[in-house]
Amino acid sequence: MRSKIENRKSAPARRAGKIKVAVIFGGRSAEHEVSLVSASSIIAALDKEKYEIIEICITKEGKWLCGDGLLERIKNKKNHYEEGGSFISPDPFFNYPSLVDGPPRPFTKDDLDVIFPVLHGTFGEDGTIQGLFEFSGIPYVGAGVLGSAVGMDKVITKQLCENVGIPVAPYIWFFENEFRNSSQKIINQIEKKLGYPLFVKPANSGSSVGISKAKNRKSLIKSIKLALNYDRKILIEKSIENAREIEISVLGNDDPEVSVPGEIISSNEFYDYDAKYIDGKSEAIIPAKLANPTIKKVQEYALLGFRSIDCAGMARVDFLVTKKTNKIYFNEINTIPGFTSISMYPKLWEASGLRYPRLLDKLIHLAIEKKKQSIRKGKNFTPKNEWYRN
Repeated sequence: MRSKIENRKSAPARRAGKIKVAVIFGGRSAEHEVSLVSASSIIAALDKEKYEIIEICITKEGKWLCGDGLLERIKNKKNHYEEGGSFISPDPFFNYPSLVDGPPRPFTKDDLDVIFPVLHGTFGEDGTIQGLFEFSGIPYVGAGVLGSAVGMDKVITKQLCENVGIPVAPYIWFFENEFRNSSQKIINQIEKKLGYPLFVKPANSGSSVGISKAKNRKSLIKSIKLALNYDRKILIEKSIENAREIEISVLGNDDPEVSVPGEIISSNEFYDYDAKYIDGKSEAIIPAKLANPTIKKVQEYALLGFRSIDCAGMARVDFLVTKKTNKIYFNEINTIPGFTSISMYPKLWEASGLRYPRLLDKLIHLAIEKKKQSIRKGKNFTPKNEWYRN
């Protein structure tokens, strides 16, 4: 017999009505504002003939809000805290998997077909909220708990990439307490193994938040202190000088595809937060002007990295390619890449022949497909006898 969840999860493909898509944005993250812009682009591009869009915001304080036009009210800083809270139920049989309105309003529910999380950074891209989605039984766009958590941690990602033969820049990592207790020892180790210049990064952050380039010991210490404001785990990487920043978009579940490569020409010394979102002076060259062998190798590494961390749905994989020798270094993977008007993920697919609305359709389809596959595998095991009753 098919379960209630399985019956319900098959519904979007055959139902005459619209598919209910919950777009979740904001979040308790340093990338909260980036999320608002990404969500705005997605909501505008989703086909209103196909989808009924439910807007959900998680505030910086962690409150869940839901309502029509919520995104615009938040972006315009209109008061929204008087609204009742809403949340995703972790119980898949709570009137079926649903969005629940809680106090001060009476408890009500709104069935959801798919969740489209647009939560960049911590508590959104790191596997935490994906765990809630798994409990809820609702299909969701993007990587699962493992792929999200691993992709968020730059150190673990680099270690996995090294394990499958993807080149990475030389690096060192350490925890905050190690630095507090043995700062001189760690600094000496960094200088001996890596030298200057180098990059200092919080291991778990995105949008270049908390990242600095250090050229001497004084700036190294300052950069580490800055990074520690965002994470207890710090990554130090040797700077690959005179390198091009190349990005690849990946789309799919078990059989992913790659886009054409794109190149970022940063307006600053490196592609930091201001260069990405504020000054508007960075440039994107799509497709990147690379030799065919280099394009094929970068695409190969992008697919390998995607599969190595057990990613699903989407990711943008970033590389550094040296200008003189075309040597490739893996930089990072983003499991919920930006979807703003200037974001590379949708622009790379557009250049590869997949327009923005169709890309969103594909991502939603992949989410439903992934959930169906999970249901078919069956998570319940029934012992041959009831030994546990003894």
